[in-house]
Amino acid sequence: MEVVFLGSGKVATQVGKALHNAGILIAQVYSPTLAHAQTLALQVHAKAISDLAELTKNADVYIISVNDDAILSLVEHLDLDDKIVLHTSGSTAMDVLKAASTNYGVLYPLQTFSFDKAVDFSQVPIAVEASSPEVSKQVEALAHKLSPKIVQMSSEQRLVLHIAAVFACNFSNHVYAIAQQLVESNGLSFDYLRPLIAETAAKVQQVLPSEVQTGPAIRKDEKILQKHLDFLKEQSQLQEIYRLLSQSIVNL
Repeated sequence: MEVVFLGSGKVATQVGKALHNAGILIAQVYSPTLAHAQTLALQVHAKAISDLAELTKNADVYIISVNDDAILSLVEHLDLDDKIVLHTSGSTAMDVLKAASTNYGVLYPLQTFSFDKAVDFSQVPIAVEASSPEVSKQVEALAHKLSPKIVQMSSEQRLVLHIAAVFACNFSNHVYAIAQQLVESNGLSFDYLRPLIAETAAKVQQVLPSEVQTGPAIRKDEKILQKHLDFLKEQSQLQEIYRLLSQSIVNL
């Protein structure tokens, strides 16, 4: 199987390297910035291109891995007949690829990615969707080169999963950043919080998070809650975040 990557960001980099290491031939890497394409292309022994006119029409699969807002504009410049075209987005519907090919689908790895940190794909769920049963077989075969955890999902289910992932990953990391700001602005180190964060993350690997909620909100400790809100009175935005999250814990 021969694959082309349209995009050279974090997802493309980690998926591309993993497929290359699994024996998949990466023919080309496209980015409008040639230097970006070259960075990934060198790692997967592919040709870097920055002009879609240079795009080969002989590959088996074309993987679009760009920012969600850029998918449609890129698709509008593709005419790949019956070649399989995939995207890696969590929230973009599969049908956006119709304009590029008669065969299309989704390969969405549910993980947070960095350029330099290696990913253990064997632990990563991969949501797949396809325009036909035949395409589905080929998408699943490609996905299995990455992970054994392959799940068929509709575009709507994938959207729900992506929203949940934003809460679980993006929002939680932002809350860590708020905690960092609070302690450091008061002469304390964020390192004091790392064991607490690690223990919480470890717990939810074994039990449901709703079963292990702790803190003053779940205990309905009104005096402590008010004391915390009073401390945050000069930081109205943080005070409101604290109030909303505490009420959400009570409601849930």
